Amino acid sequence: MYEAFFGLSLKPFDLVPNPEFLFLSKSHKKALTYLDYGIRERVGFILLTGEVGSGKTTIIRDMLKKHHEEVVIAKVFNTRVNSEQLIALINDDFGLPVAGKDKTSMLRDLNDFLVEQYAIGNFPVLIVDEAQNLTPKLLEEIRMLSNLETDSSKLLQIILVGQPELRKTMNSPGLRQLRQRISINCHLQPLSCPEMEQYIIHRLEVAGNASAVTFMPSAMDLIYCSSKGIPRLINIICDFLLISAFAEETKTLDEELVRDVIGELDFDGHFWGNNQIENELADLTPNATVNEDSISAQVAQSLLKITSRLDGMEKEAKILSDSINKEFSQRLTELQNAFMFHVKETDASLNAINSRIEKIRSHRDTNEQDSANGSKSSLVRKILGS
Repeated sequence: MYEAFFGLSLKPFDLVPNPEFLFLSKSHKKALTYLDYGIRERVGFILLTGEVGSGKTTIIRDMLKKHHEEVVIAKVFNTRVNSEQLIALINDDFGLPVAGKDKTSMLRDLNDFLVEQYAIGNFPVLIVDEAQNLTPKLLEEIRMLSNLETDSSKLLQIILVGQPELRKTMNSPGLRQLRQRISINCHLQPLSCPEMEQYIIHRLEVAGNASAVTFMPSAMDLIYCSSKGIPRLINIICDFLLISAFAEETKTLDEELVRDVIGELDFDGHFWGNNQIENELADLTPNATVNEDSISAQVAQSLLKITSRLDGMEKEAKILSDSINKEFSQRLTELQNAFMFHVKETDASLNAINSRIEKIRSHRDTNEQDSANGSKSSLVRKILGS
C-alpha cells in the first residue's frame, strides 16, 4: 500500500516471524548462541522463554534455517492436546505413520526411529512451541521421552519454547526431575531503547530503504514507552505510523503523529490492559489515593531493579577491568619480546664488531712481526758482509 511512497520493496513491519528481518539484540544473540550450542553438543533439554511477541518463533525459524542436514526436526505447535495426541503429533512430524496406532505402538516406532537416526549420524530434535499450554502431566510425558538414550548420548534433543508462565508451571514440585534435566535455560529480554531504534532502522533497511522516514527523538521515546521494547508491539505501532504518514504525505514522524496512532489503536487498554501507562502516571500525582501495600510492593520492585542493574554494572566493570588488564599484560609481553629482540640484535652487532677488531689487531701484529723480522735479517747481512 505505502511501499512505493517510501521507496520500500516490501512491508518492513509485518507481523509474520520472518528470519530475514531477525535483529540480534544482546539478548537474542545470546539465546541463538545457546540454542546452536545445545543442538551441536546434544545437551538434552533446552528451555527458551520470552514475553508474547519477543521474537521466540523468529529465532527458532532462523536456527532451523542455518542447521546442517544431519539435524532432523520435528515441530509441535498445537499444545492443547492429550498425551496420545502429543505422541501422534511428534511421530507425524518426524514422518512416521500414526494412523490406527495406539500410544504404545507409536512410542515403539519413535524409539526405533531415533535409534536408526543415531546409527546413521543424524541429530533428531523436537521443538515444542507454545509450551506454556502444556499441563504438568504432558510436560512429564515429554521428560520421559528424554530417557531414550544410549550409554553415551541422548537420542532426542528437546527444546521447550514458551511464555514466562511456562517457568511458573515448571516450578511445581511434581516437575523437579524435569527441571533437573534442563541443561540450557535462556529468556528473551525486551529491547532497550537504543536497541529499539537500531531494530526499526534494521527492518527499514532490510525492506529496501533505511532512510525511508525520519523519526523525531521524542517520537522514538513515545514508541518505546508504549511498546516496552516488545518487537511485535513495535511493529504494530510503526506499521500504523507508516500508514498515517502515507495518508498525510509526510516522511517525518513526530510525537504528535505517534500519539494519534497510539490513541487510535487504544494501545494501552488493548495490549496492556487497564490503561497501564495512564495509571502509572496517575499514581505519581499528589492527589492520588494509593494503597500503602501497593507502594511497598512498587518500592521493593524498584529496589530489585536497581540492585539488578547495579549487579549488571558491577559485572560489566569487572569484565572491562579484566579486559584492560589482559590487554596491558599482552602489550607488556610484546614490549618485553621486542626489547629482548633488540638486545640480541645489539649483542650480535657488538660481537661482529669485536670480531672485526680482533682480526684487524691480529693482522696488524702479524705485519709488525714481519717488519721486525725483516729488519733483523738486514742487520745480520750487514754484519756478515763487513
